[in-house]
Amino acid sequence: MTVLELVPDELLEQPKMAKYVALAEDLQVPDKQFFRLMAHAPGYTEALFDAMYKSHAEGNVDHKLKEIIRIQLCRYAKDPYFSSLRSKKAMDAGLTEELIDAGCSEAFETDDRFSEADKWALRYAYHMYRNPQKVKAKEFYDEGKKLLSEAEIMEIGGMCAIYYGMAVFLSSLKLSPEMAQA
Repeated sequence: MTVLELVPDELLEQPKMAKYVALAEDLQVPDKQFFRLMAHAPGYTEALFDAMYKSHAEGNVDHKLKEIIRIQLCRYAKDPYFSSLRSKKAMDAGLTEELIDAGCSEAFETDDRFSEADKWALRYAYHMYRNPQKVKAKEFYDEGKKLLSEAEIMEIGGMCAIYYGMAVFLSSLKLSPEMAQA
């Protein structure tokens, strides 16, 4: 059980909240359970979801890659809730559990299914919280700028910050995938 109560589904029917719930249902990340928890602070929930949605579902970086990065970060944060969710958009585009597992391990470095740009992005996400000094190095970004635009690097970095932070936060609240079934 979460350390905070989940609000009743009826509170999610308010027009603004319903709009965000519908977007999330289409993507399937996050699920309704996220909103039932976060709806204690509706305005804050709207701002958080807007940032989460834009960083994950929009932009120029491949959505399948962003989904692997999101799951990698959630697994590192030991968040059973977010790490169990899968983007319908990414799965419909061909993302598999096998590719997710490869991208979430250090095996991505030698995996031919990932481009050099993908590997840099996965490396960036991998080191951002494990070895932040590495991603603070100018040489690291110089390498990234050979493979990705500066806008794409900002997109990946912003998404990492949002999703890792949310994963740690939700993990502390004990939100779990089993609760979605209840």
